[in-house]
Amino acid sequence: MVRFAPYKRFSWPLRWALRILTTLLVLVLVAAGGIVWVVRASFPQTGGELRLPGLAKPVTVRRDGFGVPQIYADTAADLFRAQGYVHAQDRFWEMDFRRKTTAGRLSELFGDSTLEIDKVVRTLGWRRVAEQELNLLTPEAKAGLDAYAAGVNAWMKDNEGFTTKSLEYAVLKLTNAAYEPEPWTPADSLAWLKAMAWDLRSNMDDEIERAVDAATIPRERVEELFPPYPYDRHRPIVSTGGVRDGAFTSGDRENATAAADALRRVSATLNAVPSLLGSGGDPKGIGSNSWVVSGKHTDTGKPLLANDPHLGSKMPSIWYQAGLHCRTLSAECPYDVSGFTFSGLPGVVIGHNRTIAWGFTNLAPDVADLYLERVRENTYEISGTWAPLETRTERIEVAGGQPVDLTVRATRHGPIVSDVFAPVAPLKTGPDGQGVEVALRWTALDPGNTGNAIFMLGRATNWEEFRKAAAQFEVPAQNLVYADTSGNIGYQAPGKIPVRSGGDGKWPAEGWTGEQEWTGFIPFDELPTAFNPEEGFIATANNAVVGPGYTHFLTDDWAYGYRSQRIADRITQAVSAGKVTRDVMSAIHQDSYNGLAPILVPHLRRVGGADTALFTGWDFTQGKDSAPAAYFNAVWRHLLTLTFDDELSEDLRPGGNDRWWEVVRRLLDDPADTWWDDVKTPAAEQRDDVLRAALAAASAELRRTLGDDPKAWTWGDLHTLELTNETFGTSGIGPIEWLFNRGPYRLSGGKDAVDATGWDAASGNYEVNWVPSMRMVVDLADLDASTWVNLTGASGHAFNGNYADQADLWAEGRTTPWPFTEEAVGRVTDDELTLTP
Repeated sequence: MVRFAPYKRFSWPLRWALRILTTLLVLVLVAAGGIVWVVRASFPQTGGELRLPGLAKPVTVRRDGFGVPQIYADTAADLFRAQGYVHAQDRFWEMDFRRKTTAGRLSELFGDSTLEIDKVVRTLGWRRVAEQELNLLTPEAKAGLDAYAAGVNAWMKDNEGFTTKSLEYAVLKLTNAAYEPEPWTPADSLAWLKAMAWDLRSNMDDEIERAVDAATIPRERVEELFPPYPYDRHRPIVSTGGVRDGAFTSGDRENATAAADALRRVSATLNAVPSLLGSGGDPKGIGSNSWVVSGKHTDTGKPLLANDPHLGSKMPSIWYQAGLHCRTLSAECPYDVSGFTFSGLPGVVIGHNRTIAWGFTNLAPDVADLYLERVRENTYEISGTWAPLETRTERIEVAGGQPVDLTVRATRHGPIVSDVFAPVAPLKTGPDGQGVEVALRWTALDPGNTGNAIFMLGRATNWEEFRKAAAQFEVPAQNLVYADTSGNIGYQAPGKIPVRSGGDGKWPAEGWTGEQEWTGFIPFDELPTAFNPEEGFIATANNAVVGPGYTHFLTDDWAYGYRSQRIADRITQAVSAGKVTRDVMSAIHQDSYNGLAPILVPHLRRVGGADTALFTGWDFTQGKDSAPAAYFNAVWRHLLTLTFDDELSEDLRPGGNDRWWEVVRRLLDDPADTWWDDVKTPAAEQRDDVLRAALAAASAELRRTLGDDPKAWTWGDLHTLELTNETFGTSGIGPIEWLFNRGPYRLSGGKDAVDATGWDAASGNYEVNWVPSMRMVVDLADLDASTWVNLTGASGHAFNGNYADQADLWAEGRTTPWPFTEEAVGRVTDDELTLTP
């Protein structure tokens, strides 16, 4: 999230004067009714007729009560042109903000308060790569992106005044009166795929954490903080199979301080970039659940497919629901698809068409390596020789200030990311003057084909066509689950995943040796896949994809399987009790079971005292009204603090995800382990004394914050969600934040529950910072019986009726009907707009 500070460039007294003036202006507008006019001026026309130049024939846009559009056209070009127009109607500010971020041009809007973000993005070169990818597009994809851009630009031409675009532009005018957005281009759309890849960038943060920790504690102790995946307790996604004949077949310390300092600079660089998918600074929170159940286990005899990507709690939601329908399906117009889209990108990312459905979770393979580079002046070492650094200059325009020139340096591995905020002077490590910098090798910085995949998914009609689309989905690598109306289910791991000459990418590599280079990528046909597995279901939740015997290295930094195993257990229970229904699928979405609790609670009850009586009879679920859930999570936070904070860097302290569950699970079996040495008692008693201290600290905290009656404590009073606008929601100006933010909402669930409402134990509170950003259940027996819900709503316009009209439903775990056929859409249509040539 961008911490937008519109007055940062002014002196402190003037900043306060401007804040007061702005507040008074907003209050005057409210009192005069002017703000109502400004707000409503940007609401889109959703009925009647509008002209959209370039159309071959009229296009119909039908919206239901939630403002979700279903678009009907006679040609593919008309369909995507209309999608661009409709996206702009509801979300143009979001689209403009996204493209400025991915191009490293936020400072053109917000001045020097966003200069650091622009420096990082320019160094990485997202936009440069997106422009190169235009040359890799299929004719179909290029035509779709061109048509989409034309639709956006037609809307811009119809809405040239700032009051008709969005309320955000009216607020921006208070500090940047000169800004005008330029026309939309296909590269603007493709660059968003780089933001997706950045937020889903796998184990880069773990790689830094290992190296920085190793500068202060022994390497073997660092390894204890990254336990192996528990294959004996938690199943992988693909339980059998391996590579045979080129296809996956189912069924079968020197210089440590200098390097650590350079990597700390890298960590600061990475964290400067806003999480456009909203991980809240916690990439481990970027996960997802998806599962699919075969018709042999369902009440309809056809598959059911569910998905809920865990992304940021942003306002408006990351997703935009829409349907794209060719009135007559043909080779020239092959789309009849509905689901979740990204504003700024044509097509449907997750959803279903007439015959197939698909969902995503983050595969998180190791696709990014950090290379320590020996640098001397403008050269770097390669196997004993010195080669010139590649350099380029990026000019960053700054609203209200002078342009800033940024020198970007790169080695053969990629851009140097350790000097973005520091003078170009590496940390010295040797007598001949060489220093250490860090370069980033990352698949997303190579031009790729993912832009083609979105279009191919939308028109795929069977498993073979789906896999062809998946083969194009290179970055970010995702777990793809599949179902079709013929009764088939499947799984495919796609992605551009490197093969290394040495090492496994878990630790930064010594770039000067040439011993840990990328030599190629895993062939698509050798990536794990499954089709109609014997057990009749597939569950993915960022867990291990395949067993340890798999030929290639994907990663060791999986989620540890607590969510995926819980999903599998719930499906198995439902099958044993009868058949899986849509209601069962939705109930699994809401499962709040804490997989750590049955491990830790017996130890807490054994040491006793404090308020451990709350755990009597607790079923380990985390409903928002649960007192034991409130107490348990508070104990967990204090336990992590007491055990690890004295030995780990402040910026690398435990966030509390399931990796830490596994760490503590092992420690509980060893009462004298040195991680327990924070309490100065005999070694044999240290574990229990730390547990007692955590229980007491949690009790004291909750009595201060929730009152003296433990039975009245509730998890939802601690575990709240504030839906915060990604730009002006943190302005520091109360009336402006009131305009754009919504909440708070009391929530159930928690970290690594299936209902994954994440929070960061290192933050000192329990506030939610990532969530199931949407939920869907697709019924392949009757697509009109499918259900979905978005985190907020369709509209990006504050105070529009569809700005947050799904938020209460989402918070309560409910979904809404998802009509697909034209007849079903007609029954729920509230507004009908005709776009004419």
